[in-house]
Amino acid sequence: MRILIVGAGALGGYFGGRLKEAGRDVTFLVRPRRAEQLAKTGLVIKSPNGDVNIPAPQTILAEKLKAPFDLVLLSCKAYDLQSAMDSFVPAVGVNTAILPLLNGMKHMDVLAARFGAGAVLGRVLHLNDLHFLSFGEQNGVKSARTAAVAEAFAGAKFESQLSTAILQEMWEKWAFIAAAAGICCLMRGTFGDIVAAGGGHYASDMFAECCAIAGKSGFPLRETARGRSIGMLTAAGSPIAASMLRDIERGAPIEADHIVGDLLARGGDRPSDYPLLQIAFAHLRTYEARRKREQASAPGR
Repeated sequence: MRILIVGAGALGGYFGGRLKEAGRDVTFLVRPRRAEQLAKTGLVIKSPNGDVNIPAPQTILAEKLKAPFDLVLLSCKAYDLQSAMDSFVPAVGVNTAILPLLNGMKHMDVLAARFGAGAVLGRVLHLNDLHFLSFGEQNGVKSARTAAVAEAFAGAKFESQLSTAILQEMWEKWAFIAAAAGICCLMRGTFGDIVAAGGGHYASDMFAECCAIAGKSGFPLRETARGRSIGMLTAAGSPIAASMLRDIERGAPIEADHIVGDLLARGGDRPSDYPLLQIAFAHLRTYEARRKREQASAPGR
C-alpha cells in the first residue's frame, strides 16, 4: 500500500513516522522548506511509547505528484484545508481512501464535495490518547480498502481499530472537543482550574448543549461516552486544557468555526437553545477579529 502523508507536523509526522518505522511505503507531501529540513535533520519522534529517528524520509512536493496513492493521511488544520486539498489532487484516484486527521465534521462535507463521499473515511483519535486511532467507512461496512488499511497499520507502534460505527464515535468526540474548547477558552484555564473556581457546572452544561445538538443530528451520545467526557471536563485538579486555549495563548489562528461554529449551525435556528455555546463562539470570534486587526496594523504590513 502506497501511503501519502499530507504534512509532517505533530500528527502527520507521528503516524507517518510510525508507519515508516514499520516498513510501510510512506511519502510525506511537504513544502520546499520542510523538505530541506527533513533531508538535513530527518524525522524525529519523541514519545513515551518509544522514540524513533528516520533519516531523510521520502518527501515530495505538490508539483511533483503524478500518480494516485492508495491512502492519503490528511494532517492539517481546518483553516488550511482548502490549500491542502489543492496540493494532493493528483494523488487521489478512483480507489484512493482519504483519512483526515481533523476534529469535527465540516471537513467531511468539504472533502466529499471535492472528491466524493465514498473516498473519505472517518476517524477518531481517542480521548487523551493520541496513540490510539479508530477509522472506518462512513456507512459502517467493513470494506476491502479498510481491511487493507488495517493491515498496513498492524505492526506499527500505535494502536488502531477498524470501527463499524465511526460516525457515532466522531460525533461523541466532537461534542467533547467543542465543550472543552468552548469552556477552556472562555474561562482561560484548565479543567481543574475551572472546577476550583466553582465553574464545573458550566462545563457540564455546555457539554449538555453539545450533546443536544448531536442527538438532534441523529447521533445521541452513548452513556459510556457521555460519562467519560463529563468525568474529564469536571475532574478536580485536572491539568488538561483544550489545545485551542494554547493556540490563543500564543496568538495563533484557531479553528473556532470548524469546532464550535459548525456545531451550532447544526443545532437549528433557535440560538437561545444553546446560550453557553453562543457565548463561547462569540468569545472565539472576538479573538479572531482582534488577531486579524492586530496583524493588519503590524509594522511592515
